[in-house]
Amino acid sequence: MRVRTLAVALLAGGLALTACGKEGGPGDTGTAPPQQVATDVKVDGSPTFDKMKNRGRVVIGVKEDQPGLGYKDPTSGKFNGFDIEIAKLVAAKLGFADDKIDYKAIPSAGREQALINGDVDYYVGTYTINDKRKQQVAFAGPYFTAGQDLLVKKDDNEITGPETLKGKKVCSVTGSTPIQKVKSEGLTEPENIVELQTYSLCVEQLEQGAVDAVTTDDAILKGYASQSPTTLKVIGKPFSNEPYGIGLPKDDKALRDKVNDILDAAISGGDWQKAYDATLGKSGSTAQKPVLERY
Repeated sequence: MRVRTLAVALLAGGLALTACGKEGGPGDTGTAPPQQVATDVKVDGSPTFDKMKNRGRVVIGVKEDQPGLGYKDPTSGKFNGFDIEIAKLVAAKLGFADDKIDYKAIPSAGREQALINGDVDYYVGTYTINDKRKQQVAFAGPYFTAGQDLLVKKDDNEITGPETLKGKKVCSVTGSTPIQKVKSEGLTEPENIVELQTYSLCVEQLEQGAVDAVTTDDAILKGYASQSPTTLKVIGKPFSNEPYGIGLPKDDKALRDKVNDILDAAISGGDWQKAYDATLGKSGSTAQKPVLERY
């Protein structure tokens, strides 16, 4: 996979805060200062932006079950996390304040179709950029890079990395990059691969002993481990690089270019850092700024 530099150490430190029970854990990931909403924004030649303007609102596809990244608080019903902050940042620069945003939780397997159908205007939710997906949708970014890892029971000493998964039941989300990697590299037998709609369901299966490991990006897994630090652990041996991008309708080059410009300005001007510091960065770890590929 194509990657850009964002140190894996960031991922190890960025969510370590939750394992220690500090402020910023799941359900309390914090928010960055409100973005100044741009006025008189124009994105000539973008049918998606025209639709947003006519609607007077922006519909953003997100995840709702990924602590620290895209998480819907069950009490308040509000979304929080790093991906949510990036989604809000882009919306503000397109001229939409927080109260003009509609978040729509879309599982991994439905992301491409949601963009193709126009159910969402853009998608921000641990969306790994790869060549297969680029045949159906466009990407701005990347704005973050994670690495695939394994979540197991705290007392499991048999699974120490991907090379020890043979004979073990492994769970991930239907249609996700991590489950495709497990299949393509034969990390475990086909009958031991379990595909579910959300990562939270996989984690429940792990806690109940129905599967032996959950695999996805380490940033996501550490969020779950932080919720159950006495019973779950992340192996800590990333075996891939996952560049996260903002998913957009495939033929909307004008909007893609605009979002890339927004991300570029956020990274160089400090807004990206503020979003990181308010969420994953509450551990005190430093972050190397991403470098846009402008796919």
